[in-house]
Amino acid sequence: MSKPTFYVTTPIYYPSDKLHIGHTYCTVAADAIARYKRLTGYDVMFLTGTDEHGQKIEEKAREAGVTPQEFVDRIVTGQGGILDLWKLMNISNDRFIRTTDDYHVEAIQRIFRKMYEKGDIYKGAYKGKYCTPCESFWTESQLVNGNCPDCGRPVHDAEEEAYFFRLSKYAKPVQDLLETGTFLEPATRVNEMINNFIKPGLEDLCVSRTSFKWGIPVDFDPGHVVYVWVDALFNYATALGYMNDRYHDFEKYWPPHNIVGKEIVRFHSIIWPAMLMSVGEPVPQKVYGHGWLIIDGGKMSKSKGNVVDPYLLAEKFGVDALRFFLLRTFPFGSDGNFTNELLINTINADLANSLGNLVSRTTAMIEKYFGGTLPVEREADEADAELISMIRETAASYQKQMDAFQLHLGLEEVFRLIGRANKYIDETTPWILARDEAKKPRLATVLYNLLEALRVSLIMLTPFIPESCEKAFRQIGAGEEARAWENASVYGVLPAQVTVSKGETLFPRIDSAKMLEELEHLNKPAVVSKPVLPDVSIDDFAKCDMRVCKILKCEAVKKSEKLLKFILDDGSGKERQILSGIHKFYEPEDLVGKKAVAILNLPARKMMGMESNGMLLSAVKEVDGKEVLNLMFVDESVPVGSQLC
Repeated sequence: MSKPTFYVTTPIYYPSDKLHIGHTYCTVAADAIARYKRLTGYDVMFLTGTDEHGQKIEEKAREAGVTPQEFVDRIVTGQGGILDLWKLMNISNDRFIRTTDDYHVEAIQRIFRKMYEKGDIYKGAYKGKYCTPCESFWTESQLVNGNCPDCGRPVHDAEEEAYFFRLSKYAKPVQDLLETGTFLEPATRVNEMINNFIKPGLEDLCVSRTSFKWGIPVDFDPGHVVYVWVDALFNYATALGYMNDRYHDFEKYWPPHNIVGKEIVRFHSIIWPAMLMSVGEPVPQKVYGHGWLIIDGGKMSKSKGNVVDPYLLAEKFGVDALRFFLLRTFPFGSDGNFTNELLINTINADLANSLGNLVSRTTAMIEKYFGGTLPVEREADEADAELISMIRETAASYQKQMDAFQLHLGLEEVFRLIGRANKYIDETTPWILARDEAKKPRLATVLYNLLEALRVSLIMLTPFIPESCEKAFRQIGAGEEARAWENASVYGVLPAQVTVSKGETLFPRIDSAKMLEELEHLNKPAVVSKPVLPDVSIDDFAKCDMRVCKILKCEAVKKSEKLLKFILDDGSGKERQILSGIHKFYEPEDLVGKKAVAILNLPARKMMGMESNGMLLSAVKEVDGKEVLNLMFVDESVPVGSQLC
């Protein structure tokens, strides 16, 4: 009899920099779902990968002095890159797709042409608002306080020839799909999509670009490259062989369960199903939009620099402990506030004190009182009933939560059983029973019940902490059959004369104060300060006319990798132009509207054929071997034209 199939995906990650703990959270969650489905008898396909095209990659590669392909190769396949991270985190993906893979490139060109020939893609011109960090076009009505609705940064006007997808054509069927209540979860996301995007009116979507080259060429119009959403979204299909000859299992596994962060739910629940409707393929079985990991009150972001390094946390706490923390602590679907204190407390409370202590105490008592092997003789008691009942019933409640992707609630069911087993030790006092030889059958029963509670708990924990469960199974004497899902709701599977072996401590308790101190030290960057320059007179210093200026406009200088052109209000009533070589550190749209400090009375100088009248003040340091520059901004309350003295 063939197994039922289950296809689960992560989003494909954008390799503009190394991934952080937020990306790890999503991938570990999808991995736990995939492992759970395999455990319960499914033929699983689990896909993850990287989205490697786009303007930002092209710019980053230019800054690094390498080709775009070399740039993404470093981050994806290089030492300490994305593939290494997923290997470290014990991710069990069956396939890994890169949008630069030849078979994907060819498939996307065929898909683009198919939608074009159907009339769902047409040529036009784009004029509107563009967010470079998000690589997204927006209408005026979609902006929030004039900024990008996704990342909150300033947008800029953009105009270019482009192909468009007739997204408006599919507004009604997409709304109907969302209103089924099963396609998009959590349910709170459904109203957000309908009210914020569909009801105001879906506009046709820009699906090609001519302003950069790093993308899949539109084969019937080579001046265009396929824009991100056709390229990125169809990876879930091309990785199964759709429109290519690399793989041949699209029919077997389709449709998918797409696990994504809430910031890309709009693309996956509106654009993605519309495009599938266009090419005549079934829409995803489910799109699940999980929440963000929040740090210091805001979403973790590579561009903000407020990221947490999963390599560091895995080294300090262990891979399984980190996996467990991410899925135990934060409700899947809601935002979660990440702190090192919470990480340590979760590991100590659940893994060290509850699970680890139960394994350690149980195996130690069997070795101490019975030489490691339980005798056959048993003596039951009414005190056993509740624990045995939970051993038989927990798997059903766990399965209900896991099938709904409520991973934290699935773990809650397991730890309810573990907590009951720990309480059972206190109730039955095995150390007192051991004093009376006549009570040995009763003692053996108590310890056997504890082993069975552990065995069942470990089966359910396997998707979350696979390596630790493997060790614990060996310690409690559970063979392969005893670990099977079919036996997760059966009491009495372990042999009566089971032999245990007290092994290493699975989860040592962490000294919180000491670890927090270590982490604080590790997170401090190595800053190299230049020596203080020779003294100058106060008269020399007073000759520098430094004033607060407001940045009215900022744009990149064409044919220059470094220069930005600033138009400033310096308080004189006239606009001032200054050029500054800081494009490596700032995007121009991030600077408009801010107040900075400039020296105004420097001689004018020509740069790339343009005149620069002054210099913006910056703070420069060498941090971890790299130059870090920060413009000197002042509070909004400081009037323009104020002189520094």
